Amino acid sequence: MKTLVNTTICYIQKEDKVLMLHRTKKENDYNHDKWIGIGGKFENCESPQDCVIREVKEETGLELLHEDLEYCGIVTFVDLKEGKSLSPGLNPQAVLDTPLSNGGKHNQINAPVTPRFSENSYTEFMHVFRVRKFSGELKNDCDEGELEWVEISKMNELPHWEGDEIFLKLVFSNSPFFSLKLIYKNSVLIQSVLN
Repeated sequence: MKTLVNTTICYIQKEDKVLMLHRTKKENDYNHDKWIGIGGKFENCESPQDCVIREVKEETGLELLHEDLEYCGIVTFVDLKEGKSLSPGLNPQAVLDTPLSNGGKHNQINAPVTPRFSENSYTEFMHVFRVRKFSGELKNDCDEGELEWVEISKMNELPHWEGDEIFLKLVFSNSPFFSLKLIYKNSVLIQSVLN
């Protein structure tokens, strides 16, 4: 069955550090052992701002105000499961090797390629926020993993989704609002399209 999910993710910044969550505690966690920002799935009737404020409070104990949220962009995260492939007609000459911030490379295709979706495809629309003002005390324990303040310059050294490097660079460089599509196959990034 096809899965479509709306989520939020928030990068809470304190000077040159950002609060990250090392996902280690939930069973069958799609993000197991990855370091990610704070967030989660929308509940009924929530706006992206409502969702991120609630999720941050639940996971960290910190309180955010609507007016302090910086809505940075939307990431369309697609995972093509085992045996799925891109639609025919992909021109290999269109693939460009573009360096990532850590010196690695990802394949970026100039023209979007529509994947062949199947009943096992997963699509997540992730609304990305940054915030530099918050109140409250950080929880000692989070149900989903360990919370840690990490230097922004060292975020890419931690285990993460490869495509995170693309949008984190945009978030922390004060880029205009962006829409980024990341297509993974068997958890490997095979395409990114930035609008």
